[in-house]
Amino acid sequence: MEFEASHRHQKRIKHVSAPFSASSIHDLTFTSVVLPIELITEILLRLPVKPLLRFRSVSKSWLGLISSRKFVNTHLNISANNKAFHRLILGFDPPENNLKDCSLDSLLYDHVTRAIDLDYPPKKSYESIKVVGSINGVICVAIEQKDLFLWNPSIRKLKKMPSSRTGSFYMYGFGYDELHDDYKVVDITLNVGDDNSCYNVGKIYSLNNKSWKHLDDLHIGMPFNNSGMLVNGKLHWAITNKFSGYYNDCVILVVDLADGRWEEMENPCYGEGNFDFTPYLGVLGNDLCMICHPLMIRADVWVMKKYGVKVSWTKMFNIKYVGYNLFGPHFSLSSEGEILFKIGSIFVIYNPNDDSMRFPKVSNCGHLVDAKLYIESLVWPFVAEHTRNATTPKATKS
Repeated sequence: MEFEASHRHQKRIKHVSAPFSASSIHDLTFTSVVLPIELITEILLRLPVKPLLRFRSVSKSWLGLISSRKFVNTHLNISANNKAFHRLILGFDPPENNLKDCSLDSLLYDHVTRAIDLDYPPKKSYESIKVVGSINGVICVAIEQKDLFLWNPSIRKLKKMPSSRTGSFYMYGFGYDELHDDYKVVDITLNVGDDNSCYNVGKIYSLNNKSWKHLDDLHIGMPFNNSGMLVNGKLHWAITNKFSGYYNDCVILVVDLADGRWEEMENPCYGEGNFDFTPYLGVLGNDLCMICHPLMIRADVWVMKKYGVKVSWTKMFNIKYVGYNLFGPHFSLSSEGEILFKIGSIFVIYNPNDDSMRFPKVSNCGHLVDAKLYIESLVWPFVAEHTRNATTPKATKS
């Protein structure tokens, strides 16, 4: 009698003439190979989050290992250097007004990338959903310009933050204070007085202290960027200077997450002439960058090579104007120096070496208005106090 072992291989194997008896099976000796815990740990550290969540149920020792602060932070640092664990969270205009995500690898190498719906509570119809930022795999989301949530979609955990709304126009920032091992949210609102004068109110929230603290004597203007860019432990926004309303009269507002102090940083020296541009901030590698659109004929990308030093602003390249403003950059993609931007509601991958562009497509999505990079991680900052003194993670860009 014969049977097919596998339909795929179509291989025929002769049946054993005398089947195993119970005694013969009992006499068989099975040798279990026990791997050292160090090797098991190294293997687990290189796995994606999803299987790690399943493996927590293998045993109490595996649960303790995978849940430990040291493991979580080491896994984060390894994942930060592996683009396979990098994803983009996408926000859309009404009527879709939803959050989705896609793989960065797929966006880079596939002709079409499919956006995946994210199941986030409380998921319902909103007027607006804004992704404030992400750090270490934790994402800050603002709903209806007032409700703030911290969320890790990889482990499906979410927590609502205490409300701080006081004004009619807002800008937020989210980051990690490495000095104090603390995640912080900055909230700056624009308020209109009885005499129609404008003034700002700024607050910073500490997850460690579980409280909001006012930023002293905040006198700025209208922001161009609603979300702060995190560089060097500080959040940055491009703003109009003292409510002037002119694009070419802007400065950079900087808020230090460690001490809550704020200052103004000077822009690049654009040169002489009347520049009518809309500035946007981004992060290229580990450096702060600014994108402006002089006379809407091109996009100039400036990078601050030495943080805090005005003369280190360097114009890296000009990109031809294609009808929409350039946003980003979101990521420095490859050894060839390709960079991912967003133009209007589409992505563009720009190669400064030959000034070429390619336009990856994302299916299953509407009008894209927002995109932020995040890393799949096990990090969740709302942990028991006794575990917070373990190894401190290095802040990643997402």
